[in-house]
Amino acid sequence: MIQQLIFTIVTLATIFLSYRAYSFIIKNIKYGRDYELVKDKPARWKTMILVALGQGKMFKYFLPALFHLFIYVAFIFTQIELIEILVDGFFGKHRIFAAPLGGFYTFIISLIELLSVLAFIATIIFLSRRNIIKVKRFHKPEMKGWPFTDANLILLGEILLITGIFLANSSDLVLQTRLPEHFHHTGQFAVSTYLAKYIFNNFNTGTLLVLERIGWWLHLSVVYGFILYLTISKHLHLIFAFPNTFFTPLTPRGKMENMPIIMNEVKSMMGLTEEAMDMGEMSEEIPEFGAQDIMGLKWKNILDAYTCTECGRCTDNCPANITGKILSPRKIVMMVRDRAEEVGRKIRSKDSKYIREELRGENVNLTPENFNDGKSLFDYISDEEIFACTTCNACVEQCPVLINPLDIILQMRRYRILTDSAGPSDWMPMFTSLENSGSVWQMQEERDAWFKD
Repeated sequence: MIQQLIFTIVTLATIFLSYRAYSFIIKNIKYGRDYELVKDKPARWKTMILVALGQGKMFKYFLPALFHLFIYVAFIFTQIELIEILVDGFFGKHRIFAAPLGGFYTFIISLIELLSVLAFIATIIFLSRRNIIKVKRFHKPEMKGWPFTDANLILLGEILLITGIFLANSSDLVLQTRLPEHFHHTGQFAVSTYLAKYIFNNFNTGTLLVLERIGWWLHLSVVYGFILYLTISKHLHLIFAFPNTFFTPLTPRGKMENMPIIMNEVKSMMGLTEEAMDMGEMSEEIPEFGAQDIMGLKWKNILDAYTCTECGRCTDNCPANITGKILSPRKIVMMVRDRAEEVGRKIRSKDSKYIREELRGENVNLTPENFNDGKSLFDYISDEEIFACTTCNACVEQCPVLINPLDIILQMRRYRILTDSAGPSDWMPMFTSLENSGSVWQMQEERDAWFKD
């Protein structure tokens, strides 16, 4: 009865804390502006199933993808055993599904154990790649500190989870022969049978009872800890990869989004349309083009940032980064997430010092619309980075969960050029020439002079 009570309290606390944490993340994502979704749901469902569930883009790198698949499939099947743990915990039972499922139960648990062994091998390999072999893309500047530690912690958590599974199963198999009235017969499991025979059979019954409970609680604690930990980890992609791939635009990858107000202006200047520009009522306030902060990005860009796996394939294939430029598409996405977290935290504080100075008053509450902490995305991402991008689309093509770093870069670049009238010094003459003569080359004659003659 005491164990049931503790289990219920721990479970309800985990549900409450996780709901609160994930609600904050969703609010942060919604701070981004809206964008038009293609309403072809069958196509979007297909993309999600192939990419998120089917790991379709992972296999460009076969061996890492294969080991990742081991962990991924083991994680999915382990949830079956977790369901039984939850039912047992709430009702004070032990292996409640064993009797009704019979031989199928033995098959399922054996399959979970075999997958867990493969996941353990993959985990050791991944730890070695990061800490012994030191694969270059895991040791870029943006991966120092917490991002590197985060990856190791989750792999160590995987080992603890596997340990809990085998500790509980192996102890249980021995106890089935010693205390059959309390431990239901489950049949022989694929791996635990051998651990029970050669290791756990040497322990006395009291020790086995303790080990079985330790294994049971370890399994549960790692899962609950994992649910809460995801909110501050790159492994949030385990959840967000599904909505991120579902909401990915169906337009050709790399297609740049036009800004209607600019497009209509250019058409009018070049005489390409006789129709009046439908720009609504003209405002004396200069419009803001592009994105200065997360509120200027699309909410899909912020969802991208929370979905990032930090695998580094985008940076590893970026020609600017390869040639020594400081641009790292992975860092761009990571900084958007960091900024979204900072903005969300400050807005939730309701501190009036974050309200734009000209809007402060007695009855004014802090909102995303009047928020201003004196910082922006440009405090995280430098001009040198966004202007180093060649828009080659390599980062977009490489991402295994369909993140688009290029779109973030373009929106920030547009802000610098169109709103701040700033940019690299060697770009400005080109813009001036294009505006004055319609040509990127500075020439004395008009571009169409040869045609007039």
